[in-house]
Amino acid sequence: MELRKLGELFLCFARVGVMTFGGGYAMLPILQRELVERRGWATAEELGDYYAVGQCTPGVIAVNTATFVGFKRGGPAGGVAATLGVVTPSLVIITALAALLSRFAELPAVQHAFSGIRVCVCVLICNAVTKLWKSAVIDGPTLCIFLGTLALSLLTKLSPVVYVPAAALIGILVHVLRRDRP
Repeated sequence: MELRKLGELFLCFARVGVMTFGGGYAMLPILQRELVERRGWATAEELGDYYAVGQCTPGVIAVNTATFVGFKRGGPAGGVAATLGVVTPSLVIITALAALLSRFAELPAVQHAFSGIRVCVCVLICNAVTKLWKSAVIDGPTLCIFLGTLALSLLTKLSPVVYVPAAALIGILVHVLRRDRP
């Protein structure tokens, strides 16, 4: 893959990484805007698939998603470029903040700032869920899978890793049953 395309992947994901506070889920709406709406590097459905696989594989969902998209765009080198792009801003910012926070974490202004940031992150996550909902819950069976997974996640202590393969199996079963109908 040519160096210009690797640089484009790195810079795109670095921009995503530097603009996101609150972890992988807060990054979802920014990834949607950058990858689907702005660049056309993935469809909304593909991005939803990347999130799902990224959630059930080891690592951070945003890093996993960056790796998947980078690999799709540029093979192994693209995966590495996108991954480095998404983690580099966090690494630099966290290193700088760690030095500062160790001295100022107890200040009321710092504690209040983080309270405000946490609320903002909740809104960003809700926004991501709304966008994912529109492309994922498209009919009765997918609504049933959603409601069943939601109920189980709220009422049990099952690992989230169980939900993804279970939902995949149910999706396959629904597809097979629909195909066999006259």
